[in-house]
Amino acid sequence: MNKTLVVYYSVSGNTKQIAELIQKETNADIFRLETEKTYPHDMEELSALGQKEVNAGYQPALKALPNVEPYARIVIGTPTWWYKMAPAVLTFFNHANLQGKEVVLFSTNAGWAGTVIKDMKAASTGATILADKEILFDSAGGNELQTPLSEIQSWISSWK
Repeated sequence: MNKTLVVYYSVSGNTKQIAELIQKETNADIFRLETEKTYPHDMEELSALGQKEVNAGYQPALKALPNVEPYARIVIGTPTWWYKMAPAVLTFFNHANLQGKEVVLFSTNAGWAGTVIKDMKAASTGATILADKEILFDSAGGNELQTPLSEIQSWISSWK
């Protein structure tokens, strides 16, 4: 039971990029959280809806949940939505039994990290937090990584 599972949610692809890097560097299994409903592709529309959902504590239905039971370590990644974790990740936390697991947390943001990591730690009931990382992308909403790749790789090496 020494296997690692990377669980993540991504709309723009930034969180996916980091999750796939972690998966490659650690030879982990990977699971993308997908909501049953489709979110708008228009960033202004998505941003407004995201703010409303975060403020309401909304937990969208997911197409599937990963089976975390066979894994000793769970890496959980989320984009930052209005200074909080994405609602889909909140749904995951409220359905996954992380008791006794080692947990690694990461968030992606465009300069406004908010309380995402703090909230993820609080949601990791019964788990041991090994490491966490806020990863910065460009503030224009693009996919240009601002956190140096070498810094991310060093972080991964520190807990893998």
